Amino acid sequence: MKKISIIMALLACFGWTSMMAHTDEAGNSFVHSHEANGYIAPDDPAVLQKLDQWQDLKFGVLFHWGLYSIPGICESWQICSEDWITRPKGFTYDSYKRWYWELSGSFNPVAFNPDQWAGIMEDAGMKYMIFTTKHHDGFCMFDSKYTDFSIAHAPLFEGNPKADVAKYVFDAFRKKDFWIGCYFSKPDWHSQWFWNDYYGCAGRGRNYKLDTPEHKQWWENYRQFCKNQLMELTENYGKFDILWLDGGWVRAEDVYLEEVLQKARGGQHPGLISVDRAMKTKWENYQTPERSIPETQLDYPWESCITLTHAWGWDPTGVCKSPAKVISMLAEICAKGGCLLLGVGPTPQGLIQPEVEEALKPVGEWLRKNGEAIYGTRITPVYTNDEKNVWFTASKDGKTVYAIVPQDDNTGVPATITWEGNAPKGKMIDVATKKAVKFVTKNGKTTVTVPRGKNGVALKFLR
Repeated sequence: MKKISIIMALLACFGWTSMMAHTDEAGNSFVHSHEANGYIAPDDPAVLQKLDQWQDLKFGVLFHWGLYSIPGICESWQICSEDWITRPKGFTYDSYKRWYWELSGSFNPVAFNPDQWAGIMEDAGMKYMIFTTKHHDGFCMFDSKYTDFSIAHAPLFEGNPKADVAKYVFDAFRKKDFWIGCYFSKPDWHSQWFWNDYYGCAGRGRNYKLDTPEHKQWWENYRQFCKNQLMELTENYGKFDILWLDGGWVRAEDVYLEEVLQKARGGQHPGLISVDRAMKTKWENYQTPERSIPETQLDYPWESCITLTHAWGWDPTGVCKSPAKVISMLAEICAKGGCLLLGVGPTPQGLIQPEVEEALKPVGEWLRKNGEAIYGTRITPVYTNDEKNVWFTASKDGKTVYAIVPQDDNTGVPATITWEGNAPKGKMIDVATKKAVKFVTKNGKTTVTVPRGKNGVALKFLR
């Protein structure tokens, strides 16, 4: 704790304690967007079946935890030399990178408690998880025999019984019957086979050309290195449901992904979902718009990955989104056909901070009463109204429609709502209380007197 405080004090002296991830000086986001085309459906029946089952889950968590968590800064990106990156004054690029690499010497999460993580996320109503085993900086949160740059070999933590943290994270969530997802960065900026010290770093990609036999061998060494690490993860860390690959400037072919998947799916990971992000290839089994929700309904598998605060990792300045905001996002995403993957950053000590638990607990309480309108649902053609203050989902057989009325943080739940289409047949029921709801349908418009409900209301009716 003392070392972390010193680091934070130094950064404060530089006038900088955190950076909004993936933004330029004008505030424009460098995120993975989506397009309503380019999706290539898998042809493996086991993968298709698993995708359909995944679409029932609706709500998951993505953990970013690594060196960047120690000072509470943007994950990895400050060691990249692209012109949108902001670093503290007083650092040269090389001195900053040395400082960043040396954070491994102070990583000592002695309070690490993955059971606490799993308990909080289960209570929040989440059904699947993705854990960052390695981000772009190359620091492994698993015990890899192909590098010592890992939490398992951090000087202060390597003797800890839980030093192979990925194993304990995955096992804690398996005990709670979560679907298990493994995040892995295809780029590795710490590897000499990717960023070789002989050359400077002009950007996020490989920093040398394949113009000599030596360079070609470097690149082949890197490809084998990534393949070996993916094999380690898929062979030694139990059953995975999702392999979530980041870093689209390195291709799937560059890390022998097809070979990795063939072996994994034929072994202990049947139907393993591959998410090669933003690549629009056969290895991107579902798409992942980042920090955004698509404007319209989409008819292929997708997931919005959105942070609970403004950052993916832990940030001491972070403010959590309200429970009502999380529920509103979840309702809109489900109505448009997606799942919500919510980004949470564990603290440097290895815990989920109380503020996160406080923000998520009411979400779980709401879902325990209203989850019928979320879990296992599918899209319906009329999915919102003109005011966008109600979102519709449907049961798998299409006979039951759910109308989710979110709570606005400023104005609360509206007293009445009106929509066209989705005309109810018979009674309309408040999902949470099981009580009948007053409504009138006239000239194709349905007007509902919305019952009171904390953080939003879910209604259901036949059509």
